[in-house]
Amino acid sequence: MNFSDPLLRGILLRRYKRFLCDIRLDDGREIVAVTPNTGSMKGVLIPGAPVLVSESKSLTRKIPFTWEMIFIEGAWVGVNTHLPNLLVAEALEKRIIPGLKQYREYRREVRLASGSRLDFALGNDESALIEVKNVTLVENGVALFPDSVTERGTRHLHELMEAVKHGKRAYMLFVCQHHQAKWVSPADSIDPVYGRTLRKAANAGVKLLAMKARVTPSIIELDSLLPVVL
Repeated sequence: MNFSDPLLRGILLRRYKRFLCDIRLDDGREIVAVTPNTGSMKGVLIPGAPVLVSESKSLTRKIPFTWEMIFIEGAWVGVNTHLPNLLVAEALEKRIIPGLKQYREYRREVRLASGSRLDFALGNDESALIEVKNVTLVENGVALFPDSVTERGTRHLHELMEAVKHGKRAYMLFVCQHHQAKWVSPADSIDPVYGRTLRKAANAGVKLLAMKARVTPSIIELDSLLPVVL
Protein backbone atom coordinates (compact mmCIF):
# COMPACT_ATOMS: atom_id res chain seq x y z
CA MET A 1 0.00 0.00 0.00
CA ASN A 2 1.44 3.32 -1.10
CA PHE A 3 0.61 6.60 0.60
CA SER A 4 -0.67 8.95 -2.10
CA ASP A 5 0.76 12.03 -0.38
CA PRO A 6 3.84 12.46 1.82
CA LEU A 7 3.15 11.85 5.49
CA LEU A 8 3.61 14.67 7.97
CA ARG A 9 6.20 14.21 10.70
CA GLY A 10 5.74 15.23 14.30
CA ILE A 11 6.01 14.25 17.95
CA LEU A 12 3.33 12.37 19.89
CA LEU A 13 2.02 14.40 22.83
CA ARG A 14 -0.80 12.25 24.19
CA ARG A 15 -3.65 9.88 23.34
CA TYR A 16 -7.10 10.41 24.84
CA LYS A 17 -10.76 9.50 24.41
CA ARG A 18 -9.43 6.28 22.85
CA PHE A 19 -9.58 7.49 19.24
CA LEU A 20 -7.85 10.87 19.48
CA CYS A 21 -4.29 12.06 20.00
CA ASP A 22 -2.44 15.36 20.14
CA ILE A 23 0.63 15.72 17.93
CA ARG A 24 3.08 18.57 17.48
CA LEU A 25 4.11 18.66 13.82
CA ASP A 26 7.65 19.57 12.82
CA ASP A 27 6.33 22.87 11.39
CA GLY A 28 5.22 23.85 14.91
CA ARG A 29 1.49 23.24 14.57
CA GLU A 30 -0.25 21.26 17.30
CA ILE A 31 -2.99 19.11 15.79
CA VAL A 32 -5.60 16.59 16.84
CA ALA A 33 -5.37 13.33 14.88
CA VAL A 34 -7.60 10.29 14.70
CA THR A 35 -6.08 7.21 16.34
CA PRO A 36 -7.46 4.25 14.34
CA ASN A 37 -6.65 1.62 16.95
CA THR A 38 -9.15 0.09 19.38
CA GLY A 39 -6.56 -1.59 21.60
CA SER A 40 -4.53 -0.31 24.52
CA MET A 41 -1.56 0.37 22.19
CA LYS A 42 0.73 -1.02 24.87
CA GLY A 43 4.34 -0.74 23.72
CA VAL A 44 3.63 1.78 20.95
CA LEU A 45 2.12 4.61 22.98
CA ILE A 46 5.25 6.61 23.69
CA PRO A 47 4.81 10.37 24.27
CA GLY A 48 7.72 12.29 22.78
CA ALA A 49 8.42 9.70 20.07
CA PRO A 50 8.46 10.70 16.38
CA VAL A 51 5.25 9.90 14.52
CA LEU A 52 3.93 10.15 10.97
CA VAL A 53 0.47 11.47 10.14
CA SER A 54 -1.61 11.39 6.95
CA GLU A 55 -3.89 14.27 5.97
CA SER A 56 -7.16 13.65 4.18
CA LYS A 57 -8.34 16.05 1.48
CA SER A 58 -11.97 15.14 2.13
CA LEU A 59 -14.10 18.19 2.88
CA THR A 60 -16.51 16.12 4.96
CA ARG A 61 -13.99 14.86 7.52
CA LYS A 62 -14.16 16.78 10.77
CA ILE A 63 -10.62 15.71 11.72
CA PRO A 64 -8.46 15.42 8.58
CA PHE A 65 -5.38 13.94 10.27
CA THR A 66 -4.75 10.24 10.97
CA TRP A 67 -1.89 8.84 13.06
CA GLU A 68 -0.24 6.19 10.89
CA MET A 69 3.05 5.12 12.51
CA ILE A 70 5.55 5.71 15.30
CA PHE A 71 9.36 5.47 15.34
CA ILE A 72 10.60 2.83 17.80
CA GLU A 73 14.22 1.73 18.22
CA GLY A 74 15.41 2.60 14.76
CA ALA A 75 12.40 1.84 12.56
CA TRP A 76 8.79 2.75 11.90
CA VAL A 77 5.93 0.74 13.42
CA GLY A 78 2.43 0.94 11.93
CA VAL A 79 -0.41 1.68 14.37
CA ASN A 80 -3.37 2.05 12.00
CA THR A 81 -5.55 -1.04 12.48
CA HIS A 82 -7.55 -0.20 9.34
CA LEU A 83 -4.56 -1.01 7.12
CA PRO A 84 -4.03 -4.77 7.67
CA ASN A 85 -7.16 -5.69 5.70
CA LEU A 86 -5.94 -3.53 2.82
CA LEU A 87 -2.53 -5.19 3.02
CA VAL A 88 -4.09 -8.66 3.01
CA ALA A 89 -6.30 -7.77 0.04
CA GLU A 90 -3.23 -6.62 -1.92
CA ALA A 91 -1.34 -9.76 -0.95
CA LEU A 92 -4.25 -11.98 -2.00
CA GLU A 93 -4.35 -10.25 -5.38
CA LYS A 94 -0.60 -10.80 -5.79
CA ARG A 95 -0.97 -14.36 -4.43
CA ILE A 96 2.02 -14.03 -2.10
CA ILE A 97 0.54 -15.38 1.16
CA PRO A 98 1.90 -18.89 1.79
CA GLY A 99 -0.94 -21.37 2.09
CA LEU A 100 -3.42 -19.10 0.30
CA LYS A 101 -1.87 -18.81 -3.17
CA GLN A 102 -4.45 -21.15 -4.70
CA TYR A 103 -7.29 -18.68 -4.20
CA ARG A 104 -7.91 -16.28 -7.09
CA GLU A 105 -11.11 -14.65 -5.89
CA TYR A 106 -12.07 -13.06 -2.58
CA ARG A 107 -14.88 -11.05 -1.05
CA ARG A 108 -14.48 -8.68 1.87
CA GLU A 109 -16.68 -8.13 4.95
CA VAL A 110 -18.57 -11.40 4.75
CA ARG A 111 -21.77 -11.56 6.80
CA LEU A 112 -22.39 -14.87 8.55
CA ALA A 113 -25.69 -16.52 9.45
CA SER A 114 -25.09 -15.37 13.03
CA GLY A 115 -25.21 -11.76 11.84
CA SER A 116 -21.53 -11.20 12.57
CA ARG A 117 -18.88 -10.52 9.94
CA LEU A 118 -15.51 -11.99 9.03
CA ASP A 119 -12.94 -10.15 6.97
CA PHE A 120 -12.62 -12.32 3.85
CA ALA A 121 -14.24 -15.21 1.98
CA LEU A 122 -11.98 -16.92 -0.54
CA GLY A 123 -12.68 -18.72 -3.80
CA ASN A 124 -15.64 -18.39 -6.14
CA ASP A 125 -17.49 -20.84 -3.89
CA GLU A 126 -16.38 -18.96 -0.75
CA SER A 127 -15.12 -22.24 0.67
CA ALA A 128 -12.56 -20.54 2.93
CA LEU A 129 -12.86 -17.74 5.47
CA ILE A 130 -10.21 -15.43 6.93
CA GLU A 131 -10.24 -13.20 9.99
CA VAL A 132 -7.40 -10.64 10.17
CA LYS A 133 -5.97 -9.18 13.37
CA ASN A 134 -3.44 -6.37 13.72
CA VAL A 135 -0.50 -6.92 16.10
CA THR A 136 1.69 -4.11 17.45
CA LEU A 137 2.60 -5.32 20.96
CA VAL A 138 6.09 -6.87 20.84
CA GLU A 139 8.06 -7.93 23.92
CA ASN A 140 11.53 -9.48 23.59
CA GLY A 141 10.87 -10.27 19.95
CA VAL A 142 7.50 -11.93 20.62
CA ALA A 143 4.50 -10.31 18.94
CA LEU A 144 1.56 -10.68 21.32
CA PHE A 145 -2.16 -10.52 20.57
CA PRO A 146 -4.32 -9.03 21.93
CA ASP A 147 -3.01 -5.95 23.76
CA SER A 148 -6.32 -5.66 25.68
CA VAL A 149 -9.22 -7.98 26.41
CA THR A 150 -11.11 -8.74 23.19
CA GLU A 151 -14.47 -10.44 23.46
CA ARG A 152 -15.00 -9.70 19.78
CA GLY A 153 -11.77 -11.47 18.86
CA THR A 154 -12.79 -14.52 20.89
CA ARG A 155 -16.18 -14.55 19.15
CA HIS A 156 -14.46 -14.53 15.77
CA LEU A 157 -12.48 -17.63 16.76
CA HIS A 158 -15.70 -19.44 17.64
CA GLU A 159 -17.14 -18.46 14.26
CA LEU A 160 -14.07 -19.82 12.49
CA MET A 161 -14.43 -23.09 14.39
CA GLU A 162 -18.09 -23.26 13.40
CA ALA A 163 -17.10 -22.76 9.75
CA VAL A 164 -14.72 -25.73 9.99
CA LYS A 165 -17.56 -27.86 11.38
CA HIS A 166 -19.55 -27.04 8.25
CA GLY A 167 -16.78 -28.13 5.92
CA LYS A 168 -15.12 -24.81 5.18
CA ARG A 169 -11.47 -23.92 5.55
CA ALA A 170 -10.85 -21.24 8.15
CA TYR A 171 -7.79 -19.07 8.72
CA MET A 172 -6.77 -16.72 11.51
CA LEU A 173 -4.23 -14.30 10.01
CA PHE A 174 -2.17 -12.04 12.27
CA VAL A 175 -0.56 -9.01 10.60
CA CYS A 176 2.37 -7.55 12.54
CA GLN A 177 3.44 -4.01 11.68
CA HIS A 178 6.43 -4.12 14.06
CA HIS A 179 10.00 -4.67 12.86
CA GLN A 180 11.11 -6.45 16.05
CA ALA A 181 8.64 -9.34 15.77
CA LYS A 182 10.17 -12.82 15.44
CA TRP A 183 7.02 -14.85 16.04
CA VAL A 184 3.43 -14.38 17.19
CA SER A 185 1.89 -15.81 20.36
CA PRO A 186 -1.33 -15.23 22.32
CA ALA A 187 -1.03 -12.65 25.11
CA ASP A 188 -2.22 -14.98 27.87
CA SER A 189 -1.40 -12.53 30.64
CA ILE A 190 -3.68 -9.92 29.06
CA ASP A 191 -6.58 -12.07 27.82
CA PRO A 192 -6.31 -15.72 28.93
CA VAL A 193 -9.74 -16.50 27.46
CA TYR A 194 -8.53 -15.50 24.01
CA GLY A 195 -5.38 -17.59 24.42
CA ARG A 196 -7.35 -20.68 25.42
CA THR A 197 -9.79 -20.17 22.57
CA LEU A 198 -7.00 -19.70 20.03
CA ARG A 199 -5.47 -23.03 21.05
CA LYS A 200 -8.87 -24.68 20.90
CA ALA A 201 -9.42 -23.23 17.42
CA ALA A 202 -6.06 -24.55 16.22
CA ASN A 203 -6.92 -28.01 17.54
CA ALA A 204 -10.31 -27.80 15.81
CA GLY A 205 -8.72 -27.21 12.42
CA VAL A 206 -8.50 -23.42 12.14
CA LYS A 207 -5.22 -22.61 10.38
CA LEU A 208 -3.07 -19.98 12.09
CA LEU A 209 -0.97 -17.69 9.90
CA ALA A 210 1.10 -14.59 10.67
CA MET A 211 2.89 -12.15 8.41
CA LYS A 212 5.19 -9.24 9.13
CA ALA A 213 4.68 -5.96 7.30
CA ARG A 214 7.52 -3.83 6.01
CA VAL A 215 6.69 -0.33 7.23
CA THR A 216 8.24 2.78 5.66
CA PRO A 217 7.08 6.40 5.34
CA SER A 218 6.06 5.80 1.73
CA ILE A 219 4.83 2.20 1.62
CA ILE A 220 3.55 -0.59 3.86
CA GLU A 221 3.43 -4.13 2.49
CA LEU A 222 3.33 -7.69 3.75
CA ASP A 223 6.86 -8.96 3.63
CA SER A 224 7.52 -12.29 5.35
CA LEU A 225 5.84 -15.17 7.13
CA LEU A 226 6.13 -15.37 10.91
CA PRO A 227 5.66 -18.55 12.96
CA VAL A 228 2.73 -18.74 15.36
CA VAL A 229 3.83 -20.28 18.66
CA LEU A 230 1.15 -21.48 21.03
